[in-house]
Amino acid sequence: MSGIYIHIPFCKQACHYCDFHFSTSLKKKGELVNALTKELVMRKDEFKNQTVETIYFGGGTPSLLTIEELRLLIDEVYKNYDVADHPEITLEANPDDLSSSRLSVRAKSRTLFEDVKAIGINRLSIGIQSFFEDDLKLMNRAHNSQEAKESLSVATRHFDNISVDLIYGIPGLSNEGWIENIETALSFNIPHISSYALTVEPKTALESFIKKGIIKNVDEDLAQEQFHILIEKLEEAGFVHYELSNFGKPNYFSKNNSAYWQGKPYLGIGPSAHSFNGNERGWNVRNNSKYIKSIEQNILPIETETLSTTDKYNEYVMTGLRTIWGVSLEKVHHDFGDNYKSYLLEQSQKHIIEDLLYLDDGKLLVTKKGKFLSDGIASDLFKINLS
Repeated sequence: MSGIYIHIPFCKQACHYCDFHFSTSLKKKGELVNALTKELVMRKDEFKNQTVETIYFGGGTPSLLTIEELRLLIDEVYKNYDVADHPEITLEANPDDLSSSRLSVRAKSRTLFEDVKAIGINRLSIGIQSFFEDDLKLMNRAHNSQEAKESLSVATRHFDNISVDLIYGIPGLSNEGWIENIETALSFNIPHISSYALTVEPKTALESFIKKGIIKNVDEDLAQEQFHILIEKLEEAGFVHYELSNFGKPNYFSKNNSAYWQGKPYLGIGPSAHSFNGNERGWNVRNNSKYIKSIEQNILPIETETLSTTDKYNEYVMTGLRTIWGVSLEKVHHDFGDNYKSYLLEQSQKHIIEDLLYLDDGKLLVTKKGKFLSDGIASDLFKINLS
């Protein structure tokens, strides 16, 4: 099984913390959609032996596309790929695109949600981030608190499978405020929550504001406290912490993201999108105009690298430690050899002693104490310059 990710590189405005590829100009939206459909056709042979189980519209802000544009892309997938009977099709959306003010301009006979469901989309991922006005203004989000709540109120009437994004560690957000954010999300009976620590990425507006003293820097200790509050609150509410940043009720784990973490192949369509076939990783050019021009000339604007055994081992350790499935010693031995398994056990000993890792039924897993540090722990288990 495999998945197709379609990157929609447009946003109404730039969030201060974001370093993803996007444009705030929609002038080339039509050309871009045409290029996406053409890339899907051009790359169909790469997935001729794969069954597509998930289609994911990410960005950027995919909810800026029209129903007709989304339908065109979904139809193109079905025309050119072997699609499973009941694929998970996810649309990332911003609250302001789902609020009643946006919906009211549509025909009374149908709602946006009915149109979205009619073209096959069965899962929404809504970028709430926070329910507090101060946080939303600090991050320069396009929606306000009322729209955040309103979008969930309306969306839950039409969709069962909904995920929301929440950010913790925001300067000025107290633990009490963070608990209120979590409880507000839970009040809508959402079955999946993705939550991330606010990260100061290079060359973002947030980094500039912090350097100038306009915004306080992120407090790592407070972020760690809020991460553990998140785990406690969501597990009490019946969620499974199945990946470092993802919590789902049973039967509501993201199939798309789970495929990434389990090393399954995926095809990335659009500017800056990444692909993986098990042996090679590829990434498209991070520029809308160059992407469109290249596709129009029947040239795939992609760079690739062949992964070495060590690369594959390192990626497996990184993704495995982030999940409830852990790192299987048997798989390491089978896929990479006994020297990798021995190295992994040797490197992990100090973390086991410090109660950051533990072994259970032949799998190496992160303890509750070690979860916030899992990426750093994983990097310590990487194999480098293996001869």
